[in-house]
Amino acid sequence: MPSYLRPLLRFKSFVLLFVTPLLLLPLPLVIQTKEAKCGYIIILMAVYWCSEVIPLAVTALIPVLLLPMFGILESKKVCMQYLKDTNMLFVGGLMIAVAVEHWNLHKRIALRVLLIVGVKPALLMLGFMGVTAFLSMWISNTATTAMMIPIVQAVMDQLSNTEQNLGHPEQLEGQVNPGIELEEKNAMELSSVQVIGNGHVPESPKVLDDSAQKKRLRKGMALCVCYAASIGGTATLTGTGPNLVLKGQMNSLFPENGDVINFASWFMFAFPNMILMLTLAWLWLQFSFLGFNFRQTWGCGAQRSTKDRAAYNVLKEEHRKLGPISWAEFNVLILFVLLVVLWFTRDPGFIPGWAALLFNSSQEEYVTDATVAVFVAFLLFIIPATKPKFCLHDANEEGKPEPFLPVPLLTWKIVHKQMPWSIVLLLGGGFALAKGSEVSGFSRWLGDQMMPLHSIPPWAIAMVLSLMIATFTECASNVATATLFMPVLASLSQSIKLNPLYIMVPCTLSTSFAFMLPVATPPNAIVFSYGHLRVSDMVKTGIMMNVIGVLCSTLAINTWGHAMFALDTFPAWANTTTGK
Repeated sequence: MPSYLRPLLRFKSFVLLFVTPLLLLPLPLVIQTKEAKCGYIIILMAVYWCSEVIPLAVTALIPVLLLPMFGILESKKVCMQYLKDTNMLFVGGLMIAVAVEHWNLHKRIALRVLLIVGVKPALLMLGFMGVTAFLSMWISNTATTAMMIPIVQAVMDQLSNTEQNLGHPEQLEGQVNPGIELEEKNAMELSSVQVIGNGHVPESPKVLDDSAQKKRLRKGMALCVCYAASIGGTATLTGTGPNLVLKGQMNSLFPENGDVINFASWFMFAFPNMILMLTLAWLWLQFSFLGFNFRQTWGCGAQRSTKDRAAYNVLKEEHRKLGPISWAEFNVLILFVLLVVLWFTRDPGFIPGWAALLFNSSQEEYVTDATVAVFVAFLLFIIPATKPKFCLHDANEEGKPEPFLPVPLLTWKIVHKQMPWSIVLLLGGGFALAKGSEVSGFSRWLGDQMMPLHSIPPWAIAMVLSLMIATFTECASNVATATLFMPVLASLSQSIKLNPLYIMVPCTLSTSFAFMLPVATPPNAIVFSYGHLRVSDMVKTGIMMNVIGVLCSTLAINTWGHAMFALDTFPAWANTTTGK
């Protein structure tokens, strides 16, 4: 940037916050239609969400202020959008995730799987990606990455230390500085310090090659964790925010859709897509950072080396520190399994579920996925974290009688501290925005402008929009991206008489394909902060990851997704809603 423009960066936040609404003000003042007023609100929120000049959750409250002031929707109807069924599904699911994190059940699962997989580079990367993706299906991507990356760091350090000690046995007493091994971004490389070892003998090319290989291995292992966290979150309805945005927008824009998107239907569509994408991502990372030397990376026909045993011992020691599974961990595991089973069997689709047999009728759906999530979350505040003591005379250390019912698995203090409440408001803001677009007629107007797209093949429309959203989400929150685009995509599908799911589902998946930049998503930022990666590393690898993601989602929606959601027909529930 030219030097004379740099001082302007100081005023960036001021300009975005105050000048943007003033520049957009002619839109509602000159045109003076409800569509223009709603467009003003949407553009303003899009600028604030993309720039994050104020917190995302605060921006999500703008509809409460502007929709009533512009005469689009009454305040009480706007506020009702902020706590809907989808929000309660999110809250209940996150409470289960908080319990899993609080009792370290996710770490026990991760270490157990890694001990089974082994420590050969290719298998180790596969193990890290599989575990991270599985955990990310149920707990937040950020928490999963924050838990996994220290394990990756410990294993990589042990591999590096063991190999260094084996290669230079005479220096065992001198290799005590762990700071060099961290390989921070701005630190001087070890090879540059040792070039003048005796003043005559230069460092051998083999040592340089080994150092470069170690760096590539560290980069590949770090990237595999953040990529797997983003991919894994797409597999379940509660795995990441955009999936819940899709469900909420479907119920808001198409209330007669018959609960076409629920936990079971989404899982049956998205889980195979996740497996395919995870496999291709693993192969791409193998090619980029490890190569395809099968004997070296897989250890085919080779005995376990000393450094492999050392890395295995690191994992084993971490697992040993956890001790035997506790009463609390066991109960959380049981409740977690119960939640998944109830979600799958509530309305599996091919047979009547337990909800249809016991509670729901053909006209009304009383029990939803949110009901199940809140029920299991409620049990977390009842079931004790330690075994109940039935002896009436038991006393604690202070001599006071022990209560019959001990402290539960979760307390409100823990939930309040770890729950990302801002996402609840962010979801609600999206629902309010969608309702305002529908009532004002903005959605119908936008759909009419997209009529020329009718001549383009549907698969091409879905692919182009997915690529556009995958690029957009690199610079904006994935939840905010989904919130902005879902009503637009719904209007587009109605204008060209295409099943809304054909466009909305792959584009929802694309909002999670933020692979290129450290600021694109929290998992990327966490991995980048460890100092092994440069921005160029993430961009070069992430471009191909975005292509893989879009191609996989396009394949999924045109094969098994086409059959699951009957995408060859324009459903009646999509034909009569928008613009009523």
